[in-house]
Amino acid sequence: MAKDSIKSISFVSLGCPKNLVDSEAMLGDLTSAGYRLVSDDERADAMVINTCGFLEAAKDESLEVIHEAIARKKAGELRRVIVAGCLVQRHRAQLLEWAPGIDAMIGVFDRDHIRSAVSGERVDDTEFDDGPQYWIAANAMVAAKSRGINTDNLTVQGDDGHGIGYFEDDANRLQLTPRHWSYLRISEGCNQNCAFCTIPSIRGKMRSKPLSKIVSEANAMMASGVFELNLIGQDTTSWGYDIGDASGLVGLLTAIDEVAAAHGGGWVRLMYAYPNNFTDEMIDAVASLPNVVKYIDMPLQHASDRMLRAMRRNVSADEQEKLVERLRERIPGLGLRTTFITGFPGETDEDHQLLLEFVDRMQFDAMGVFRYSAEEGTVAGTLDLDPMLHVPEEVKAAREDELMLLQQEIAFENAAYVAEQESVFDVLIDSPPDEASYWSGRCYHQAPEVDARTLVHTETPPAVGELVRCRIIGSEGYDLLARPESEYETVVSLPISG
Repeated sequence: MAKDSIKSISFVSLGCPKNLVDSEAMLGDLTSAGYRLVSDDERADAMVINTCGFLEAAKDESLEVIHEAIARKKAGELRRVIVAGCLVQRHRAQLLEWAPGIDAMIGVFDRDHIRSAVSGERVDDTEFDDGPQYWIAANAMVAAKSRGINTDNLTVQGDDGHGIGYFEDDANRLQLTPRHWSYLRISEGCNQNCAFCTIPSIRGKMRSKPLSKIVSEANAMMASGVFELNLIGQDTTSWGYDIGDASGLVGLLTAIDEVAAAHGGGWVRLMYAYPNNFTDEMIDAVASLPNVVKYIDMPLQHASDRMLRAMRRNVSADEQEKLVERLRERIPGLGLRTTFITGFPGETDEDHQLLLEFVDRMQFDAMGVFRYSAEEGTVAGTLDLDPMLHVPEEVKAAREDELMLLQQEIAFENAAYVAEQESVFDVLIDSPPDEASYWSGRCYHQAPEVDARTLVHTETPPAVGELVRCRIIGSEGYDLLARPESEYETVVSLPISG
């Protein structure tokens, strides 16, 4: 390929927020190198697809996008198709069979090779035959060694307190979220080994990002206009263990709270916490740090001891319930989001009923339900091959509906109660009015892209990213309806005396 023949790129990012951060890092690298990013309706020289391979449905979605790109290349609308991310890492042996026509592939540990993959030129010592180019390190240790990092006295798991850690650089990112909020990755990989999960086989063992790097990124983001930092990782509760940072999550939250304070305040939101590691000290940190919002995303997955054991969650139903009660007792006003899996191999009607009763008791502020997906290479995937344990799809669907209808009732009642109380919240404005003339925003207990919204009707247009003190005046399903407190008028009707 002629030098400089690739000048413009289109980029598709699929999957979770962790994948989005990878996409932002690759885009930051590419735009720094002079490549022009174009939208879907513009013609590009190359397309990069950062894939998800976590579930079978995600694999199918990724392959659909890849096949569309290859068809465009055959039609002369593209010159190169580059595929990156989890699907590459998980299915590298089959991917070229499923999608012949891919020009380059990049695994999850090798995104720093994105320039070479896009240009098609050999800019390092890697040799390729006439087939597609690829950079797919087997694991983080191999990737670290190839980059000259001394791994002689390091481990990936960090059992000796000297883990390899997260050595990649997330600092130079082209932000794809709105300017006022962003994701801040604090770790990669996971040590939990849940029976249903493919993450350890794709992303590897837990690797915490050093606190100095996290603080530096947080400072840079908030200096650029970010008000809300959403902390992400496969298991944020375990941050620091693998690299021997004794301060743990409490030290991390304290440091980022100080960053937010130095920038005049902000929101620091904890996502993807794991229940069996959540200590009282962590609870106190969330409760006391002024810029850490009183919100926790904590996937619990089930509430039957049978299912929790089968899932290898290392926590009992009673321990989960006591943790939720302790969180609510010690963090007044806590917004608690969780997710559950329905239809896990061996799940009985009794297990499902225990989960329903748990949801009814706990009254979660937000909840998601996933139908179990059998994934190759997982313990649960093997269990699901047993016809005595397999739960039929129609049963999964019915159980999902029952759970979500219960949660809908809880959420609708909670929203109506907040409106009845005329509660006052600071609302972070996310986007301008739609056809209904409401500005879309969020209160502290509403995370971006996954939770309900607060719709604000105002006579004085705010700026996107502005924090507006509002009074809740109504609800519409999951969403809250609000007016700025400065515009709110209480009309008191006095009886007319005769």
